[in-house]
Amino acid sequence: MIGKEKILDTLASVLKKSEADQTEAVYIGGESGLTRFANSTIHQNVFEVNSRVYFRAALGKKIGVAATNSFTKADLKKALSNAIEIAKNQKENPDFPGLPSKEKVLKLNTYFKKTAGFTPIERAQEIKKIFDQAKTHNLTAAGSFSTGEAEIAVANTNGVNSYQPLTSTFINIIVMGDNSSGYADCLSRDVEEIDVEQLSQVAIQKCLDSKDPQGLEPGEYDVVLEPSAVAALLEWMNYIGFGSKPFQEGTSFLSNHIGQKIMGENITIYDDGNDPSAIAFPFDFEGVPKKKVTLIENGIAKGVVYDSISAHKDKVKSTGHALTPDSADGALALNLFVEGGDSSVDKMIKSVERGLLITRFHYINGLLDTTRALLTGMTRDGTFWIENGKVKHGVKNLRFTESMLKAFSNVAQISQDRKIINSWWGDIGCVVAPAMLIKNFKFTGKTEF
Repeated sequence: MIGKEKILDTLASVLKKSEADQTEAVYIGGESGLTRFANSTIHQNVFEVNSRVYFRAALGKKIGVAATNSFTKADLKKALSNAIEIAKNQKENPDFPGLPSKEKVLKLNTYFKKTAGFTPIERAQEIKKIFDQAKTHNLTAAGSFSTGEAEIAVANTNGVNSYQPLTSTFINIIVMGDNSSGYADCLSRDVEEIDVEQLSQVAIQKCLDSKDPQGLEPGEYDVVLEPSAVAALLEWMNYIGFGSKPFQEGTSFLSNHIGQKIMGENITIYDDGNDPSAIAFPFDFEGVPKKKVTLIENGIAKGVVYDSISAHKDKVKSTGHALTPDSADGALALNLFVEGGDSSVDKMIKSVERGLLITRFHYINGLLDTTRALLTGMTRDGTFWIENGKVKHGVKNLRFTESMLKAFSNVAQISQDRKIINSWWGDIGCVVAPAMLIKNFKFTGKTEF
């Protein structure tokens, strides 16, 4: 860790000498350790220390971006010079409103010393608990366990001067038998919140319960989706629909539908980077404070998230959802929440006459028809047949192909409890999802496994 004072002072000294009309610097750096395991054996330990500094230089409405992973002043100045040179050769962006000005950022505790100092030996000791529990059932375990710390800072010549230290830890466990598997995971900023023994028991029980899975013909079934499965759907819906770029290009399922009912009345989805109960982060990569944004409210399309350029284009204010300066994806919601209900997984199962309990999805493709949020993907690591309110046996994996507008219009029950689920942006956000009972969910293919 370099520290707030040194990072911001160094960036300020470089920005002060910039020849551009406006200049921005974004620092992302830290260190992380990862332990991977398979066949109940640790097979890889990796440790990375790295940093990256982006410069965005504006000459009028011409913008140039360059980056370096060196934090020496000479290299920073060179990267800035490259950004300015790139800007000189760009076309003007008519939607560029200028770099943001300074605003007050909420103070959040996102750093835990225990997580930052967690060692490879400590990770190995926790992983051994998984191996020991799996061995008692003649099962094997695979997965990974990561811990790390980072610093993010944004500064510009308009007075933005934001800094946030953070830690994060994530573990995923897959327990495997001869023809079945089970899954559990946990994401947190605080490693002390990870209960490896409890997670192991969840994965082991799923593996045991799904032993000798039976085949099932494709068709429409009532499904109980656990939070990991719901979050996987939301992650893709976010990418294709909740950001400014697809919305403005007309490819989002929200485009031309604001104010209209597109899902069930029991569905509310929002983004809140300031909620400390999840993986909060208080500002975006332009240094703009994150604002709570309601995307779907009681089934009605309400809006999308914005960065400064896309906001100017739609004549609204940035919601604090800019990505790094090199991104061409516009704004993206990184702290997604689905409002809970009053049910539970057990209640959902008891209410199903014939249907499926699904642990999670993988290999999802959300680019089939983005205006309908049509997704396809596979079940994995614990798919079960429910009959007369009881889980009867494991089911071989199935492929689904379904419109999420239809699926989220057919949600019969939502759990009160919600779970923090990891996503590809896990250091600075997550998906907080409940379990759901969805009626008539469409499966279009089956497997032999």
